[in-house]
Amino acid sequence: MEYRPLGRTGVEVSPLCLGAMMFGPWGNDNRDDATRIIHRALDAGINFVDTADVYSGGVSEEIVGQALKGRRDDVFLATKFFMPMSEDPNQRGGSRRWIMREVENSLRRLNTDYIDLYQVHRPSPDTDVEETLGALTDLVRQGKVRYIGSSSYSGSQIVEAQWASRDRNLERFVTEQPPYSILVRGIEEDVLPAVQRHGMGTLTYSPLSGGWLSGRWRKDAASAPVSSARPNARFDMTSPANQRKLDVVEELALLAEQAGLSLIELAIAFVINHPGVTAAIVGPRTMDQLESYLPAADISLSTDVLDRIDQLVAPGVTVNPDDNSYGAYELAAQARRRKQS
Repeated sequence: MEYRPLGRTGVEVSPLCLGAMMFGPWGNDNRDDATRIIHRALDAGINFVDTADVYSGGVSEEIVGQALKGRRDDVFLATKFFMPMSEDPNQRGGSRRWIMREVENSLRRLNTDYIDLYQVHRPSPDTDVEETLGALTDLVRQGKVRYIGSSSYSGSQIVEAQWASRDRNLERFVTEQPPYSILVRGIEEDVLPAVQRHGMGTLTYSPLSGGWLSGRWRKDAASAPVSSARPNARFDMTSPANQRKLDVVEELALLAEQAGLSLIELAIAFVINHPGVTAAIVGPRTMDQLESYLPAADISLSTDVLDRIDQLVAPGVTVNPDDNSYGAYELAAQARRRKQS
């Protein structure tokens, strides 16, 4: 597996990053099995693991920490904070108070003295970015965190954070973690250009678009179970947008067959073939799923294949707006309308 530079950090990482969201009660609750999957990924050349405090309420971090015993220094380990960890309104978000507390919890669960990449899981409309960057800067200077990153930040939020870091002499976000797949291409218009201009690494999540590009849901079997990690609207097969996605998936399956690839290989290879993408996060629940992802790391798609994908889903387009991870606050009614007196 060929390694790639992580932005301008000098760190080299694999083009596939092992996502750990499915390790624990949200997915595979067999810790021994999850450990075997992690070890297989490392043996295959993956040196990048990404998790989050909120995944299965911290169990994912615990599983990763146990699996990395004896191999910790061989892995670039990333985790995230921000999502609610309890009903307490102060056990979430990007405040200094919460960051300083939660990093200790993640360090304990991960069984490590340091986190290579500590990421803000979402931007906060209520917290000054300088508040968050200031706390993260202190963690870097204390040696508890090596680098910091963002997730699901818009292009303007990425730029704002970079300027705040420069103006206040704070650590800067060196990575961004956005959603990206053939069906969800919105970041090509704004986010990826912003990341590239600022020399950041890009770790994209959901290259299979929540399973839509795994071959699991096709027109002849258009029903989908819903898990705690998947909102209903994204898998409502009666919606016109999802019907459009089913049509696209059929065409992509044919294209993959013509190219001598599986649909999964085509989908992941598309993501990591973009020059602005450092690594695609793949989140297997089973060993078979991991094995189906691994070949994509060595696949280069031809211009003809990429052109056909562009015909099916135009650059910059997200087929179903329900798949968009941006604008949840900005587009809500309370942000768009004046309060009634």
